[in-house]
Order: sequence, then C-alpha cells, then structure tokens
Amino acid sequence: MPKPLPLLLIPLPCRTKKIPRIFTILFFPIFLSGCLPYLFHLGKEQSSIILGRVKIEDILKLPGLDLKTKQKLNLIQEARNFAIGELALNEKGGFEYYTKLDREEIGWNVSASEALELKSYTWWFPIAGTVPYKGFFDKQKAISLEKELQKEGYDTRIRAIGGYSTLGWFSDPVLSPQLNWPDHRLVGLVFHEMAHATVYLPGDSTLNESYASYVEEKGIERYYTEKEGKSSAGLQKFKKEKLKREVTIKLLQKYADELKTLYASDLDTENKWNQKRSIMAKFKEEVIQKKLVPEEKAKEFLTRDWNNEDFLGALRYHSGEVSFESLFIKSGEDFRQFHKEVKKLFELPEETRKQFLNETR
Repeated sequence: MPKPLPLLLIPLPCRTKKIPRIFTILFFPIFLSGCLPYLFHLGKEQSSIILGRVKIEDILKLPGLDLKTKQKLNLIQEARNFAIGELALNEKGGFEYYTKLDREEIGWNVSASEALELKSYTWWFPIAGTVPYKGFFDKQKAISLEKELQKEGYDTRIRAIGGYSTLGWFSDPVLSPQLNWPDHRLVGLVFHEMAHATVYLPGDSTLNESYASYVEEKGIERYYTEKEGKSSAGLQKFKKEKLKREVTIKLLQKYADELKTLYASDLDTENKWNQKRSIMAKFKEEVIQKKLVPEEKAKEFLTRDWNNEDFLGALRYHSGEVSFESLFIKSGEDFRQFHKEVKKLFELPEETRKQFLNETR
C-alpha cells in the first residue's frame, strides 16, 4: 500500500476535540501555550529541510556523483515534467530540489481511532483542515503521543512517512530516504504529492488521499506505457503490486463491514471486545491463506496487534476507485478536465461525498 502521507505545517490547535475551531482563537496565547513545543519542533525541522535544498539540476552537474543517485534524480525530473505536461498537475507541487537528511526515515505519523467504532481521532490544521494524523520528525515524540492516546483508550498506529506535501506553499524537495524506493514507486510518489498541490479539500482526508492515489496509479500506467511501452518492466511490477493491493483492499473492506455491524449492535462492551478480537483473528488468518503477506513475514503478521486504525488507515487511501474511474471516463480521460470534475465534488454535502467514495461497482 502506498506509503506517502501528507505532513502539513503550523497545525493548530494541538488537539481538536475540546477546542472550538475559530480562527481568531489561534492567535490567543492561552491556546498556543500547549502547542509551542510542537510548533518549534516542526518549524525547526521544516526550516532545515527547506534551507538544505539544492536544485536537482545543480546536483546532477557535480563531479563524482554516484550512478544510483544520478539515475534516481533524473527519474524524478522526468516524472515531474510528465506530471505537469501529461497529467496537468500543479507545477508548484515540488520535486525541483533535493535535501539530504541525517536519518533513514523522513518522519512519523501518529493516528488513532475509537476502540469500538470505526471513527478516526482527528486534529485540526490551518489550510489542511481536519486530518486523522499528526506528524513528527522525531520518532520518540510520536511514541509519546501514541502512549498518551492509548491511555485514553484509543486504537493507535505509528507509521513512517513516505512523503508529504505543503500543498504548494513551498517547493517540496525530494528527500534522501526516498531515493531507496523502487523506480515505479518513486514515480508514483511524485504524482501523488503533486496531486495534493493540485486538488485539495480541507478537512476531507479520505477524498484527498483517494484522489491522489487514483492519480498516482493512473499516472504510473500512462507514464510507463508512453515511455517504455506495454511490456515495460516497471509497468509489470506496478500491475503485479496493484493486483495484490486490490485483493487486500477487498478483504479489508469485508472485515471493516463486519466490525461496523458489530459496533452498531446492541451487544454489551465485553461481548463487543471479544467479537472484535475474533474478527481480527479471522482477518489475519485469511490474509495468510491468500498469501498476501510474504512467507517470511507471516509469523510477524500473525502476532501483530491489529486494530481499527489499521483498517481506517488503509481504506483512507483507496476509497471510491470505481467512482473516480467513472469520473475520469466522463472527463474524456483528460486529466485537466478530470481535476476540474474532482473540484466540483467540493460543492457536494459531506454525506454525498461519502457515498461517492463508498461506491464499489
């Protein structure tokens, strides 16, 4: 499943469930006091990333540049040009620069959900609106927040951030950990994050991520078909992964529906917990039966404490594929028109957008 998760800056307030979302309050010191350490952390690290940027074209001129880095940076330039010229994505979406980090991961997102309801815990960010994750550049800070949420009874998960977008506010660079990705995933990363800078509805993470994932996958197919033909090795790798992902998503949706039915039932809390554990166990068994996890990782997968947030996190990126495909066809398979049609969804009521994303056939 795609790794990219957007990490957006200046997230205020730090927790949203008990604070009114009135913009003027953001400037009132009493509400800022608890957020200042987090703001300092984000500001310091983001500034370091921006100040450490070097134009990709300048790096490629350096003598002695290793072959792998040269190949990956050339690929990113090609993907960016293709994104602008063929996919009609916003040129302000970044990938003109490169920043070398002193860590193996870009950062870490913390996300959470209710324990007996498929409902995400959310934070509120200026510009981005309500989002179901909070990002850190320091893993220990992410772990501290996760422990706090666990004490409050939430299902939680920490995920490494594959990529992030500032929605065109900065020219986001490619970061050194990303150069270790397979070529087709790196191409997809460029398309995914540039899609966020093209179409974005504050507060609707599922729509935003599902749209960006659709553009990513449709873009990869078109990129490799046009560049290398239908027999492209990169295209074949992508299609193999996509087929496996589609089976996984169907399985996730199947068991998510079972959980929804359970949580909406009149059973008491203890019975709901018992049946939740049973559903999770059945899900893991079926994953192993269908060989969706490599054999060498099967034992680790079976012992992992799977929870609601795992379902929500995966489905957040892959909802409404049938609806997006219909919209793309309606747009004459023209990306510029497709982006306009997606923007029209912003005018629809929230419930109608949910129905759009839940369309499966």
